Amino acid sequence: MNWASLDWEVLDRLRQTFLSEAKTAGPYWHTVTDLGCYNLTYGERIGWKWDAMLAELKRRNWTPPAGATVLDWGCGSGIAGRRVLEFFGPANFTRLLVHDHSELAMDFSEHVARRQFPALAVGRAEPLSFRAEGPIDVLVLSHVLNELDETARAELAGLCIRARAVLWVEPGTHEVSRALGGWREKMRAVGLNVVAPCPHQGACGVLAAGNGRHWCHFFAAPPANLLADSGWVKFGQRAGIDLRSLPYSFLVFDRRPGATPPGRSCILGEPRHYKGYAKIFNCDAGGVAELMLQKRDAPELFKQLKHGAGPGLRRWKHAAGRIAATDPV
Repeated sequence: MNWASLDWEVLDRLRQTFLSEAKTAGPYWHTVTDLGCYNLTYGERIGWKWDAMLAELKRRNWTPPAGATVLDWGCGSGIAGRRVLEFFGPANFTRLLVHDHSELAMDFSEHVARRQFPALAVGRAEPLSFRAEGPIDVLVLSHVLNELDETARAELAGLCIRARAVLWVEPGTHEVSRALGGWREKMRAVGLNVVAPCPHQGACGVLAAGNGRHWCHFFAAPPANLLADSGWVKFGQRAGIDLRSLPYSFLVFDRRPGATPPGRSCILGEPRHYKGYAKIFNCDAGGVAELMLQKRDAPELFKQLKHGAGPGLRRWKHAAGRIAATDPV
């Protein structure tokens, strides 16, 4: 599938489906063409979010268990599982399993993954395996929260209990991000350690009383030459979206020992810049709070934040709502 063979009417129909409640009624892929068109456009944008999250895992020196099997649950076009394999290298994994309530989606995901990773074993996860008791090496979840009914939520909870590691990316909306925070607390309760984006292992500060208007989200960077690509420009105009804006939420868990060093912070959302100072929404072990950074206190950091924040870890001291001292991490 490429821009020349793309069926724009298929994308129009999918967009209307995504904007309605119809997607919760069952599979919305009618043909393999639907999945190919989605994978080239909407799916690729999701892939950019995964690229940003995986790059942060690299900065935090996280790697998946050696020889792991990846389970891409709710795979859709399979973009998430393939991004994980590509980033860490297919040779570091034993196999890729895909699962979706759509047979077409599993067909498409299997086919594309086998073509991209010919030396890797690729197959479907057997439904009976979801009721088994053995461990799951790496559970990959992407944009599934909006589509879970009660049965699917129970199934997912069971998979998380068995998982050795969980990589989860969702849209960066207020509603979905806060729902993902609820799953964070569930996973902590079953022994999973938070790897990212959180700078601590405690309860989620965003979910604390009085913080209902806040949410944990970040912004991925699209390719630098995106707006020079006529296909993407046409897609953005037709879909009515800002191609430069890629808000996302994510969580990564691991059962292996290891924790973020104490005294770290993470900026949620994007810094807001004013003349001579910036305001950030800060998350650390003490909770979440809006802080002010004056340019004269840390000119280099102030300059860095003008180019965005991302989920990277920071180290600073703050008092009375003002960042007083910073150190590089």
